Amino acid sequence: MQAAPSEHVTLIVFIALYLAITLLIGWWAAQRVKTTKDFVIAGRSLPMFIAACALFATWFGSETVMGASAEFIAEEEGARFGLIRVIEDPFGAALCLVLVGAFFARPLYKLNILTFSDFFRLRYGRVTELFSALFMVPSFFGWVAAQLVAMAIILKVLGGVELPVGIAICTIIVVIYTYIGGMWAVSVTDFVQTIMIVAGLLLLAFQLSEQAGGISHVLSQQPAGFFNIKPDLDPIPFLEYIAAWITIGLGTIPGQDIFQRVMSAKSARTSVIASYVAGLMYLTIGMIPLFIALCGKMLYADMNAMAGTENEQLMLPQMVLHHGSIFIQIMFFGALLSAILSTASGAILAPATIIGENLVRPYLRNASDRRLLQIMRFSVVGVAVCAALMAGANTNIYELVGQSSSLSLVSLFVPLTAGIYWKRASNAGALMAIVGGMITWLLWEWQGNEVPSIIVAGMASLVAMMTGSYFWPDHSYQVFKTETEQSAA
Repeated sequence: MQAAPSEHVTLIVFIALYLAITLLIGWWAAQRVKTTKDFVIAGRSLPMFIAACALFATWFGSETVMGASAEFIAEEEGARFGLIRVIEDPFGAALCLVLVGAFFARPLYKLNILTFSDFFRLRYGRVTELFSALFMVPSFFGWVAAQLVAMAIILKVLGGVELPVGIAICTIIVVIYTYIGGMWAVSVTDFVQTIMIVAGLLLLAFQLSEQAGGISHVLSQQPAGFFNIKPDLDPIPFLEYIAAWITIGLGTIPGQDIFQRVMSAKSARTSVIASYVAGLMYLTIGMIPLFIALCGKMLYADMNAMAGTENEQLMLPQMVLHHGSIFIQIMFFGALLSAILSTASGAILAPATIIGENLVRPYLRNASDRRLLQIMRFSVVGVAVCAALMAGANTNIYELVGQSSSLSLVSLFVPLTAGIYWKRASNAGALMAIVGGMITWLLWEWQGNEVPSIIVAGMASLVAMMTGSYFWPDHSYQVFKTETEQSAA
């Protein structure tokens, strides 16, 4: 049954109220933003659970709730089906958070820096900092665009708003509270929105599970192999399987959005524990939308018809709108908006920070902290506009996120990891890894080879790193070690 007109109006009013509250939280958080450190990393003062919620919310957005659930139950002739279709998210995303806690959070936290590109400057030099910033900033446009598309889809489902108009509306909303509140606004809203996400998804899953005959019944009705995540050992399928794990699993480790959340914790130990907790949260909570999609597929044979062939990502929202009570609709769309807003805000803030700190600041003489803060805020607007244009050109959420993660994986992951754990890593090696990985990825994508481009480009980046470091060694590690010791002292 579809919602009555009065219930539909109630739902729209609630959505508007929720967005207004989000803006109020951003305004409240803005009162705590006095410096760039407050704006970028919340003054390095977040307690463990709030830091964990912020890390969890890094990517738990439209891809997990709408994109992954649509992929999970999609039926394509001759294609993989079931759980193996969503290795990238939530499995790869959870892997990333665990790896960050295990290998990256503590050494990076000790450096007391604002961006990943600051690390590249300290470890390798100014040129590498510039290249890393230029390569990192565009990698976020796909993330932001995916969230804007998802919010626009919600507006289309609820009010018939055309996607381009919806994208514009959503861009304005996200920009306002990110612009004024920075990481303080992101962190506080992430905490509130995590509560909404968990409550809304659990409630919907419980109701649909009861209607479908219980969890065990729903799971038992799936075909053999549906929950298999073991790889096919044939060469091409196996490489595609590895690519699915590392796209987000490794590709988003050198991401400014996750870095800012790690650095916002009140101590190095807090950042490590928060990363582990967030990884566990992501894996468990990320399963809920998949289960909801399974229940919906069993209960409502018209799910595909509801979404239409234009956009299968509409299936879950349309199902809730057609068959859920007004309370369920409010909880679901509240949870969905929470997931999207939390991801979008952090993904906009991250490149804006890099633009201000690493691309503009080095060319300003004696720039005050106040001036830098203004530049970062203006950059928030610029990033959002670029992402909105990208969202208008491609409305597939899963593809937008995958493209975004690939950029940082093939160019930045190797020099970041080598810079932390390999003393011989040199400036020449880092530059060759960044440029070589990206060029290889672009060429491989253009040629359309069967072997996943991120596998080939990632290996090319590794080889370039090793080659450059062996043939053109330098003393960058000794300089880096001396500077970090002096900074700690």
